[in-house]
Amino acid sequence: MHLLRPLAVGLLTAALFTACKPAPPAENKAATSTPGHTAEQAAKAFDALLDAQWQHQLKQAPEFASTIGDKRYNDRWSDYSLQAVPAERSAVASLLRQFEAVDAAALDQQRQLSLQMMLGQLRDTLDGIDLKTYEMPLDPMQGIHLTLAGYSDSFLFDTAKDYQDYIKRLQTLPAVVDQVIEVSRQGAKDGLMPPPYLLERVPEQIDGIVAQRGAQNPFASPLEKLDGVVPADQRDALRKQLLEAIDQQVRPAYAKLSAFVRNEYAPQGRTQEGLWSLPDGEKLYQYLVRTQTTTDLTPEQIHQIGLQEVARIEAEMTVIAKAQGYADLASFRKAVAADKRRFATSSEQLLEQYRHYVAGMQRELPNLFEQVPKKPLEVEPMPAFQGKYPPARYLQSNKPGVLRVNISDVAHRTLINVETIAYHEGVPGHHLQVSLAQTLPFPPFRQQGGYNAYGEGWALYAERLGKDVGLYKDPYSDYGRLSADSTRIHPTTRRACSSKSTATSCGQASRWDTRWGNCNSWRCVQRRRKNSAIVSTCAHSILQCSATATCRLRCCSSACANGSRRSKRIRWQNR
Repeated sequence: MHLLRPLAVGLLTAALFTACKPAPPAENKAATSTPGHTAEQAAKAFDALLDAQWQHQLKQAPEFASTIGDKRYNDRWSDYSLQAVPAERSAVASLLRQFEAVDAAALDQQRQLSLQMMLGQLRDTLDGIDLKTYEMPLDPMQGIHLTLAGYSDSFLFDTAKDYQDYIKRLQTLPAVVDQVIEVSRQGAKDGLMPPPYLLERVPEQIDGIVAQRGAQNPFASPLEKLDGVVPADQRDALRKQLLEAIDQQVRPAYAKLSAFVRNEYAPQGRTQEGLWSLPDGEKLYQYLVRTQTTTDLTPEQIHQIGLQEVARIEAEMTVIAKAQGYADLASFRKAVAADKRRFATSSEQLLEQYRHYVAGMQRELPNLFEQVPKKPLEVEPMPAFQGKYPPARYLQSNKPGVLRVNISDVAHRTLINVETIAYHEGVPGHHLQVSLAQTLPFPPFRQQGGYNAYGEGWALYAERLGKDVGLYKDPYSDYGRLSADSTRIHPTTRRACSSKSTATSCGQASRWDTRWGNCNSWRCVQRRRKNSAIVSTCAHSILQCSATATCRLRCCSSACANGSRRSKRIRWQNR
């Protein structure tokens, strides 16, 4: 549900501070402390250093630049190769030294906060590089094969040159695929591999892209806007060149990637699913806990939070079960899973359900927030190449915000989780959060970046906010909300569930297979464990958000993780 991970999709927070082949940026001596610096001079020097870092990032992450409307690098891709790694590390280390030399005492409060955030994120980036997080770029949720195909909907197309630049990108995509294969092979040599049950889904996704010829291919989606922005005498030539690039460069490259994953890469998947089984797995696990929560909590402390939350959630679910006439939670679960009325009958019904809940919450926003997004939120189907996962996703861009709904295998799409996902991915979740953050008077890295603990913490709070304001009128929808909470914080995120049988038994008590579609229980449980450190941080995020608020709705400002300490956005207290 975030913008870009340049070197490879697994680089996590490094996305915000990527730097590839060029030499490190020249050190900005003016930003460091010198006697006699006035507050104004210190601020100006610090702002210049922030801008230097930002410009460097945009140049080295051209896809990211394009998604935010900076078209200077529109015809190129990031360098995803292994050869880029040493230069990237050197550049980030150089930036870190410059920011470490800044005299924080000479800065105002907001700049001190920017400095603190930048230092933490640059250090996290270096740690991520040293742990080689970039060596696992392929997975069925946010793999680079999906990221590249999805960019076509995030780039802006306003002129003929935008299309010309995009065609150049498509023509050079085979080189990117070769880099991804190179990095993945190195990951296999280093023992850094996802588990097979994840990798076996990737070729199917890639094949879905390869199978779509010409204008039907997801890379061809910009053609839908061609007639509205390009002069008539240029359209045919651009359309022909773009489709030729797809059929002659993109599809063969993706076919090559699919064969690599199926025949060479997936069979080498790690046998133990948990991150701790990887080389330096303990360090990687702790690194993920730190970068995802921005705290120094240990995995064990996170686990204890999860246990407490599971107890709370199951108690609330039991109340719902008994109110519906069931003796216990287990019998209610079984009945819900077997009730065909709780599943979609058509893709249009599923889409309309999302639109209904989004519209209902939209009407509440002016009563809840002093500022609401000016950007509209649209609900539309998710491209077929995404496969069965996830059920929905928010797409941020310079266009209207988009909540994309997965309509594949619609007969197995549950309706009980639609309301909570609509609030999480749409409003007042990611759409409100991102739209407002991008308007705040902060440096670009704070407007466009973010922390997972905040981004997902806010979205989880948004789910609960619906309950606080009297929504979730359908008890089955409220059960879906609690079930979603349970899947994120259940003890299966912990290493104690170290085998298939143990993990299945750990997950049995609070399992709800419908969140991810018609997948079997083992894979649902194990997918949660694969991202265990990330998933297990959610409870802490929402608890912190609720505990630090000043209003009765327990809401912290939608800008808080970007550095705004205000909670004035909430003015609605109680009905």
